[in-house]
Amino acid sequence: MSIDPFTVFFAALAIFVGWRLWATLGTGGGAPPASAPVRGPFAPPPASPPAAERWRGIAEPGGPLAGGLDAIAAGDPGFDARGFLGGARAAYEMITAAFAAGDLDALRPLLGPETFADFSHAIETRKAAGRKMTTTLVSIDAADLVEAAAQDGAARVAVKFRSKMTSATMDAAGAVVEGSADEIAQHIEVWTFARPFGARDPNWRLVATQAAH
Repeated sequence: MSIDPFTVFFAALAIFVGWRLWATLGTGGGAPPASAPVRGPFAPPPASPPAAERWRGIAEPGGPLAGGLDAIAAGDPGFDARGFLGGARAAYEMITAAFAAGDLDALRPLLGPETFADFSHAIETRKAAGRKMTTTLVSIDAADLVEAAAQDGAARVAVKFRSKMTSATMDAAGAVVEGSADEIAQHIEVWTFARPFGARDPNWRLVATQAAH
């Protein structure tokens, strides 16, 4: 798994990181530990619509994506695909912002072990070279579910993101050595999130990223 440094953009506020993940991406059933503070509203999931209507606008009835979502809903009745997508967009911003800032403490609870190791290595390499990154998000044009599965006791959902941003890497003297602070580029990636069924931690974790077309 490779990391595209051009997928990072400006840092989000720390309070938004905690609140948004809990309020949207974290709506996967289960509850936070008793000692954890409540960080956002948690509405119970709406009554399940008929199977043919459940994933309307998300997945074609009878297709592999719908089948994967059905399997996830069977293991986690509180799963809300539309709410998940909203949270996935927020997570895209939060994770890439933390990567741009080199904030390992913020990344640790949001990434799977292997993904965290990859991000950490890239950050340390950048710091060792005395480089910094600046990015500006222009737009997130789309975030679509492309794969879903219940695997090894966990839900796995892949989201295809299309975004536009500027991104530049500078050396210690401030000279641009990669990218551009002015040129807007399109980025297309697939991010895969996972969460064990029945986990007390409400957060999904990023377990894989890949460039897409």
